[in-house]
Amino acid sequence: MNDMRGVIVAKSDQTNSDDLIGGPRTIRITSVTIAPNGEQRVSVSYDGDNGKPWKPCKSMCRVLVEAWGPDANQYVGRSCTLYKDPKVKWGGLEVGGIRISHLSHIDRDMILALTETRGKRTPFMVRVLQDAPKPTPKPAGTRAASKVDQMVTHLLSSITGANDIDSLLLFLGDDKTRAQLSYLKNKHPLRFEEVDEEILDQREKLGEVRTPGSDDE
Repeated sequence: MNDMRGVIVAKSDQTNSDDLIGGPRTIRITSVTIAPNGEQRVSVSYDGDNGKPWKPCKSMCRVLVEAWGPDANQYVGRSCTLYKDPKVKWGGLEVGGIRISHLSHIDRDMILALTETRGKRTPFMVRVLQDAPKPTPKPAGTRAASKVDQMVTHLLSSITGANDIDSLLLFLGDDKTRAQLSYLKNKHPLRFEEVDEEILDQREKLGEVRTPGSDDE
């Protein structure tokens, strides 16, 4: 299929209603930023937004607060379906805007009275989102890399935190420490070198003289 939706995406720093011409889109929220004094006060980032967050209007912010509460931190991981409503007005003209049709984490369909124009409210329905998108899988190796970073951070912190040479040698002689150093040496040699150099520097700092040609473990 030759999909035309990719060539009609508006060039902007945010998701626009024209981005939804091809149909509704269900998004999974990754973060919410609030700028109380900004022109557009709320910025909602989501999986696959390509740096173009959704900036909901005041009416849709009211929908989110009514459905999910005022704590925007709780929105992370939740999902909503967005669509283009061509009848949304700006300056008296129908220019179109983004509206919410479905939300996850609600028990039932909701009907809210939203302000359309001054003194006029209209009912607005939001339905339960049954099939919310799952988190985007992390690239292979991300979790392992995170564990290695934590291991190196712990080792470096313990090494530099030693108050005397006896404390340092006691830590380095611990079975767990030796196992971690062996793992880094075999699986992540560059990270091992980083830790090993810190060990040598700390030994010198604490008064143990580095002997040329010595074999430090």
